[in-house]
Amino acid sequence: MKKRDRKRVVLPTDFSKNSWNAIVYALTLFKDVPCDFFLLNAFQVGTSGLSTRIGQANDTRLFHLLKEQSERDLEKVLQQMKEMDGNPGHTFETLSIADNLVNAIGKTVYNKGMDYIIMGTKGATGLKEVFMGSNTYKIIKEIDFCPIIAVPEDFKSEGGIDTILLATGYEHLFESYELRPLLQIAKLHGSKISITHVGNLEELTPEQEASRNIIKKQLKSVPYDFVAVEKDTSIYHTIQKTVEGNGDIQMVAMINRGRGFFERLTREPVVQKVSFNSKVPFLVIHLFE
Repeated sequence: MKKRDRKRVVLPTDFSKNSWNAIVYALTLFKDVPCDFFLLNAFQVGTSGLSTRIGQANDTRLFHLLKEQSERDLEKVLQQMKEMDGNPGHTFETLSIADNLVNAIGKTVYNKGMDYIIMGTKGATGLKEVFMGSNTYKIIKEIDFCPIIAVPEDFKSEGGIDTILLATGYEHLFESYELRPLLQIAKLHGSKISITHVGNLEELTPEQEASRNIIKKQLKSVPYDFVAVEKDTSIYHTIQKTVEGNGDIQMVAMINRGRGFFERLTREPVVQKVSFNSKVPFLVIHLFE
């Protein structure tokens, strides 16, 4: 197989149950595909604030301790991955990086040419959402040059994906490369893509109609259908209700365009809401503007 046919996936871990669940999901998602997995742990040395030699020595000693711990824990997870993974076409590499998580992932994606970031997300409800700087949402917001799959902490994959719900406001004329990360997963699992628009199809603008027609062309290699759903209390609730009402939907996908159509229309942070609360894995693809 040509080198470029291999997938390259970064798996951030903080050694929690939550991040292990996302690793298991990634191995299942790409179980039949040649794939290079990069298991990444980011750690930070709290600076003592002393520019004295003692302060620097303390920081250096702390750095070595944290680095050794990180490498030891990565090695344990790596062994667990190898034990459960049956594909000889998979390779594994561990990365222990002294930096904050956003920088560590961003540099890795950029330097090593990643196809996907797959990480666990911990649910938060109500006020906690406001206060809790969720790592996963931070990554979605900051790293806009690589598709991200956020895996809810209690999601268990059955191995396949019947239907992927693509939530869209038809706000953009999609280029084929923008939908490619979604198409690749759909083809891999023989999934249907259900293009879901919250609102009335009769009220689409000519620009939205043009976007809808382009999506038809781009998705012709996979089964798809168009679904219009009436808005519930919010767009996020409508998406959630659609997913809960259809057991075949095993992934939600959204194209994130900064302040996209949904956000402008409703002042509602839809991507943030879904990343915190989705019951199924959430694929976010960013637009390059």
